[in-house]
Amino acid sequence: MMCRHYELGLDTGDSAFSVEPSNITFGAGCLAEAGDIAKSLGISRIALFTDDALVATPHVAKVRASLETAGIDVAIYDTVRVEPTDDSFKAGAAFAVEANVDGFISVGGGSVIDTAKAANLYSTYPADFLAYVNAPIGAGLPVPGELKPHIACPTTSGTGSECTGIAVFDLLEMKAKTGIASKMLRPTRALIDPDCTLTLPANVVAASAFDVLSHALESYTARPYNRRPAPDSPSVRPSSQGANPWSDLGCAEALRLIGLYLVRGVEDADDIEARHQLMWASTLAGIAFGNAGCHAPHGMSYSVAGLVKDFQPDGYPLGEPMVPHGMSVIVNSPSVFRQTAINNPDRHRQGASWLGEGDVSDVGDDEAGEVLANRMIVLMKATNMPNGLQGVGYSADDISGLVDGSLPQRRLLDNAPIDIDREVLTNMYENALTYW
Repeated sequence: MMCRHYELGLDTGDSAFSVEPSNITFGAGCLAEAGDIAKSLGISRIALFTDDALVATPHVAKVRASLETAGIDVAIYDTVRVEPTDDSFKAGAAFAVEANVDGFISVGGGSVIDTAKAANLYSTYPADFLAYVNAPIGAGLPVPGELKPHIACPTTSGTGSECTGIAVFDLLEMKAKTGIASKMLRPTRALIDPDCTLTLPANVVAASAFDVLSHALESYTARPYNRRPAPDSPSVRPSSQGANPWSDLGCAEALRLIGLYLVRGVEDADDIEARHQLMWASTLAGIAFGNAGCHAPHGMSYSVAGLVKDFQPDGYPLGEPMVPHGMSVIVNSPSVFRQTAINNPDRHRQGASWLGEGDVSDVGDDEAGEVLANRMIVLMKATNMPNGLQGVGYSADDISGLVDGSLPQRRLLDNAPIDIDREVLTNMYENALTYW
């Protein structure tokens, strides 16, 4: 199945795909290796990025102790914003400049890792903020060269940011998410300690795991690399190059693990096997979508998060409305996959099977999307995820604004297996309002 998917490419399509594996260390307790790795990278003064909720945890203490034992000077930045904005990215960069560091280490979820990526970029190559931001919102200029070493230490089982060259943020003036995408942003090393997941609230585990599910399923069903236009030169082939045989491997195993361990990991914080396996699934999906790219559910999530009204989920910081990234993605996903299945029903059937649907051999092509969507909805209901867009505070009156916020996300939308214009996107949002 994986090979047959790539038999027919466009005459003008790419004829090759690139593999850029992440340099990771995975295992319980591996945060203690931070000092040795930083020293081997030639770092003498490091910026430790984290947030105010994590700074007092054993995870940060372990990293800091390891760095100091290795003789590395540590400058702590603990005011990373959950769901970062352009303003918080700028603040992180200003700290890095003032601290005069020669390396970065991030301890936290995707918000922390992405903020460290941006601080590294703008402190190394100062520019107008929108210069590096994805077009058409920003200029999409290439990163001029290598960045300082960055060691990423994820504490949630979902982001995958430790394996990618993407940094996502809210652009306040647009009330929408966008990002910066460059291979140069990919962290130099990643220390992935699954023990970090044992302290996560159930709702955070669920939202993070659905982000993993979407990373893997979107990458697996993305437009194949050989059905995308060939780059002007091999050196500018994007990381979001479309589905390919390498990314398929990570997607398949990540989806299988999510099918087995998602509900267990959410329901029982003492289920160490489930929590560890969810972290491994996150790593696999991160490597996969870091070499293939996501598509419509992620593109749609940007406006769902950016236009938030008064939704405040359990397990997250109180006092400010937010739709956590995994939730903002999954509320769109069943609607999207119902429509994209027409292009590659085999892959949608297989995704449903990996997620726990079982034998799908009798599922017809015209049923594949519905079977996959229904399986996702079963998992959403079992883990108390919001019931579609209405579950996070939106109504039919908001559809036009959500579409406006997502249409510029062409890097993601153009990676979908079907063409997506305003009409298609409107239909996807309308069908995502509620599922049960």
